[in-house]
Amino acid sequence: MAARLKTHSRGESGRLTIGVHASLSAGNFRATLLDHRQRYPDVDTHLVDGSSDHLISDLVNSAVDVAFVAEPNPRWSNRSLLVWSERVVVALPENHPLTARNAVHWGELRHETLLLPQHGPGPEFHKLLISKMGCSDHCQLLRHDVALDRLLTLVGAGWGVLLALEGATGVAYPGVVFREVHDAEGPTRLSFRAYWRQANNNPSLRPFLDLLRERYPDLSAAPGAN
Repeated sequence: MAARLKTHSRGESGRLTIGVHASLSAGNFRATLLDHRQRYPDVDTHLVDGSSDHLISDLVNSAVDVAFVAEPNPRWSNRSLLVWSERVVVALPENHPLTARNAVHWGELRHETLLLPQHGPGPEFHKLLISKMGCSDHCQLLRHDVALDRLLTLVGAGWGVLLALEGATGVAYPGVVFREVHDAEGPTRLSFRAYWRQANNNPSLRPFLDLLRERYPDLSAAPGAN
């Protein structure tokens, strides 16, 4: 019992609840989770899915210990760390004319039927459409309150095209082809930040934050910052 208490106090066991904002079939988020599990196999990691605002609310209410959210969130004034960025991709039906391109430009999506998730990074994609095209009125937007795999199934069935992040490309879906979305400067990317409360006293959080700072150093942080 003394040994278990000691490992728990060091954050080497216990429970860690992580808010998830995007797919983890590939990319940095998946690699981070695998690294953490290898280092701390006795930590019970629990994942919670949600939109940016939903996850920030979960942090405020202590329902999650740390949340990974695309783009800065103005509602949060506590601790955060810039971690990684992911390229924006578009999922296309395999017989779509744009699959002949190595990359798709924003203007080429103007007259497409665009499937938009209501959870995850859906609101961020809507903001991108407005900023890159000037408005989203020319796009036929079909919002769905379902998970990413359901949306990709709809793409494969020819219901429309879908904006996603490169972390979603680690799994093959029947009839679906991914292409990067570019603007005049090249691939469009969304930055991710990790958010947490400084007053969080869960021992399992500190080792996880140390791992994040090791993988994604914050060069702007003051020495000794928590």
